[in-house]
Amino acid sequence: MTNSSVPSVARVWVIDDDASIRWVLEKALQRADLDVRAFASASEALNRLAVTSPDVIVTDIRMPELGGLQLLDRLQQDAPQIPIIVITAHTDLDSAVASYRRGAFEYLPKPFDIDDAVALVKRAIDHSRNTKSRIDVPLSRPPGIIGEATAMQDVFRAVGRLAGSDMNVLILGESGTGKELLAQALYDNSPRNGNAYVALNTAAIPAELLESELFGHERGAFTGAHAQRIGRFEQADGGTLFLDEIGDMPEALQTRLLRVLSDGQFYRVGGHRQLRVDVRILAATNQNLEARVAEGRFREDLYHRLNVIRIALPPLRDRRDDIPTLARNFMAQAAAQLNVKAKSLRADTEQQICRYDWPGNVRQLENVCRWLTVMAPGQIVSIGDLPPELSHNQNVPHEPRVWQRELRRIVDRQLALGELNIAKRVGEEFERVLIESTLHYTGGHRQDAARRLGWGRNTLTRKIKDLDIDIS
Repeated sequence: MTNSSVPSVARVWVIDDDASIRWVLEKALQRADLDVRAFASASEALNRLAVTSPDVIVTDIRMPELGGLQLLDRLQQDAPQIPIIVITAHTDLDSAVASYRRGAFEYLPKPFDIDDAVALVKRAIDHSRNTKSRIDVPLSRPPGIIGEATAMQDVFRAVGRLAGSDMNVLILGESGTGKELLAQALYDNSPRNGNAYVALNTAAIPAELLESELFGHERGAFTGAHAQRIGRFEQADGGTLFLDEIGDMPEALQTRLLRVLSDGQFYRVGGHRQLRVDVRILAATNQNLEARVAEGRFREDLYHRLNVIRIALPPLRDRRDDIPTLARNFMAQAAAQLNVKAKSLRADTEQQICRYDWPGNVRQLENVCRWLTVMAPGQIVSIGDLPPELSHNQNVPHEPRVWQRELRRIVDRQLALGELNIAKRVGEEFERVLIESTLHYTGGHRQDAARRLGWGRNTLTRKIKDLDIDIS
């Protein structure tokens, strides 16, 4: 590994009560020509801080006695200039937001790619040497969104980084992926969380009424307008307005919305007095806005105005590893609401629901868990207790094993041509396809790819090198 971005030997402290994590990080960082010191507890590190200080601290979040979050609080008082990288196996939004709000430089969920960890430490060192002070943001209550998938960790990081901002945000995702929850999380962890939060599903309001709903109207503005009405923008003044399904907004209203986003000014329907508001916009859609812009159905200038900060929520089928955890969480919530004992899924039942594609995403899973809480006869839910679409797995196609027939045809052709070393040549191509497809699925995340392939990460790295696979 090169160390071109670090001008001199930098000091890194690693704090973790897990000896194996300390050893792995210490060795990897030492190979990167960094001066590393490992501590088994936060207290040891704080005692050492009275004598000297590092350029970067890497710390676990859950430790006995003094935990990572408490350490962050202490360091913000005693050494706010030191970037803190938080590592944790508790991959939920609570941990991510709490870490960022207490001044963490970055959040790294376990299991992590060691090369990624080293690169992150180097980036923190550059930050440490170029930044003289850190901003301390007070902690607020984060929402309980959970997920271990890489895409969800990216969402958590985005919420944490936006915690001190009131910038407009565009939330993308299929129906049922949790766009409303994410908008609530962004509001809860924003500087405006003490002011109004107003939500409106623009697709649920008839087009002829939506303008009045958004901007209000004066008495007598149209038939039936018997009194003045305050619109959602005025209600949200000083706070946050969440506009769900904005991709379905009528074109005429898009122009008015653009004006408000540009200068904060508008007129009530039938009004003559210009009003000014200060509103943060959180917009969400399940539409492909770029396609709608190309079709002339969505204003390009409005799209660019909304698309400054974009967060994409993954569909549930792309985060199948999260399904068992989500199901257990929803089963517990449903049981609490009904004041009954929570039911649990048998192992093969969990495997069955993980194979389902969940077209309704997280919302559909939540509804199924409520249904099971009421309808499943026993405390342990079996496959036969699932709704028909899940128990029969009707929407999961069973692919014909055409690849086996094609492999046989390739081998037969190689034999007919008198080729040698067939197993090596065909085996290498087979592994190449496996690796390239899996890395594409995991977004290039080697640790995740190795786990899915059933290999160790070192094995995957060696095969990538031996097969000369381009992963750029």
